[in-house]
Amino acid sequence: MDAVKAPEPLTSAEAQLRAAPPHALVATARRLLAERVGALEVTLLLADYGLTVLQPVSHLPYTGTPVPAHDGPAGTAFINQSPVIEVLREPAGHRVHLPLTVRGDRLGILSVRLPAGAADPETVLRLGDFATALGHEVSTADRDTDLYLQARRTRRLTLAAEMQWQLLPGRGCAREEYVIGAHLEPAYAIGGDNFDWSTSADHLILTVTDGMGQGIDASLLTGLTVGALRNARRAGISLTDQACLADQAVFAQYGGKVYASTLLLDFDLTDGTVQAVDAGSPQLFRQRAGHTERIELEAQLPLGMFEETLYTQQTFRVEPGDRLIVVSTGVHGTRSAAGDLFGEQALRQVLSATRPAPPHETARSVVAGLIEHYGSRQLMSDAAVVCLDWRGRRT
Repeated sequence: MDAVKAPEPLTSAEAQLRAAPPHALVATARRLLAERVGALEVTLLLADYGLTVLQPVSHLPYTGTPVPAHDGPAGTAFINQSPVIEVLREPAGHRVHLPLTVRGDRLGILSVRLPAGAADPETVLRLGDFATALGHEVSTADRDTDLYLQARRTRRLTLAAEMQWQLLPGRGCAREEYVIGAHLEPAYAIGGDNFDWSTSADHLILTVTDGMGQGIDASLLTGLTVGALRNARRAGISLTDQACLADQAVFAQYGGKVYASTLLLDFDLTDGTVQAVDAGSPQLFRQRAGHTERIELEAQLPLGMFEETLYTQQTFRVEPGDRLIVVSTGVHGTRSAAGDLFGEQALRQVLSATRPAPPHETARSVVAGLIEHYGSRQLMSDAAVVCLDWRGRRT
């Protein structure tokens, strides 16, 4: 009697995804899933820059009709970062929506339509592994093709926004000790706001920068500032020296006419000690045990305001369960049409209401509250929000 052949593991499909041309990842995914799990339909949906819709990638660089990023089966899978199985009536079957996430950075959703009875737990688990592999390949493909970047857009980005999005590390990052979620608005017209991070074995360095001005001028200033900070960070020098060298680079270029407000944080992943340099206007809040408080840091000069400014660092600690939120001036300094400041009270209300939500959703909700307060998505100033949940290292 012939032995029954076990289903081929989907993890073996990773090699075929890696070998596929960058533009052919969707077609390759369709073929592989049709062969291995009998998929009748496979759709890749990518989150747009404003995190409002998920856009089905069809004939790249074009997209199909978008679906909401926060409603419906696909939106629920995106928000909760867990598979959602949708029951289909005509024809009978199931559509499985799987998060497409790379190291905590949410890219979108992989939706797979299966025949009736095929969405068993083992198959869903295998599809989740496949979605993870596809997510890594889509992320890698962005180095070689514009197609997936184009597919994320509901409209054209300004040149300044194009420059800023290319400067970002992503919109999220996760590992054992922490989870980061971040958001920027106006997503299609940002100019000077930026967030950046880098992790090593025992440290996480996080910066939030607000470049003075608007449009291309602000984008160029922020690009120089972030480049200088990265250059100094990669030289392995202290946080204060990173600020000093970036300060010198910006002053050398602009002579103090414009400057960049920056908050620099260095987390010791082994014990939760945080070194901080407050060089400007981004504000830092901490949520602990049901309370929200602003962490008051020594306000120092923005980067590039004066020649050879010396910076000092302060120390505080985070504990497992803490949430840190950093907001740029475009958040805490925005006024409504009636002149009312969004301010700390409104921000605290949003943060309290979103405490149970994951960091990505909290960052988005802060910006949504700001837009509601302002009365338009076309904010006058860039708004950056970074939310970090601290888990701590297991001993």
